[in-house]
Amino acid sequence: MKYEIKGNPFPVLVCSLEAGEKVKCQKGAMAWMSPNMEMETKTGGLGKMFGKALTGEALTENNYTATNGAGLIAFTSGVPGNILAIDVSAQTIVAQKGSFLASEMTVNQETHFQKKVAGGFLGGEGFVMQKFSGSGYVFLEVDGSTIEYELQAGQSMIVDTGSLAAMDASVNLDVQMVKGLGNMLGGGEGLFNTVLTGPGRIWLQTMPVSSLASSIAPYIVSR
Repeated sequence: MKYEIKGNPFPVLVCSLEAGEKVKCQKGAMAWMSPNMEMETKTGGLGKMFGKALTGEALTENNYTATNGAGLIAFTSGVPGNILAIDVSAQTIVAQKGSFLASEMTVNQETHFQKKVAGGFLGGEGFVMQKFSGSGYVFLEVDGSTIEYELQAGQSMIVDTGSLAAMDASVNLDVQMVKGLGNMLGGGEGLFNTVLTGPGRIWLQTMPVSSLASSIAPYIVSR
């Protein structure tokens, strides 16, 4: 499968498939496709449906197959931002819940629970995240622009709540309380920050959808 990501700030993922090739996607993600793309809706069983409910994903996913020759299919993101393409062949990754857009069929999607309960409930990423492994590419929806860092072993980055889009599974996630009562109450950064410690890659997003909603809320007039 070949792919191309176009458009900004409303990106589209365009996949070109050879005859017989398949791609899977989040429910409702398909924007356009060639007539020979055949759709099949899958649940993956009760276990996977329960995991998807915890991560905010739709309970079903759609599989598309190119029949009778090569095919084309395009997927669009639900929020302004980027589509992040990550090859999981060399490294398992963990991503924020609700970020899955599409992937090759050889990518495995599982529910991931934060090992440290405090990191899950207080770090802003949620106790439940998503883990992707196997081989091939997974495509994630990212809020705003994407910044990637490579953390060395023991190297840390302090991240504002909600700014983590994805990370290698080798990266440790913890939380750190903001120092100083005045900073907590008047700094506008909340009570906790997320601490990411290497080794591994991290992908940060510049405009979490929660921040976007807060920014436009004052301009929405109730009727």
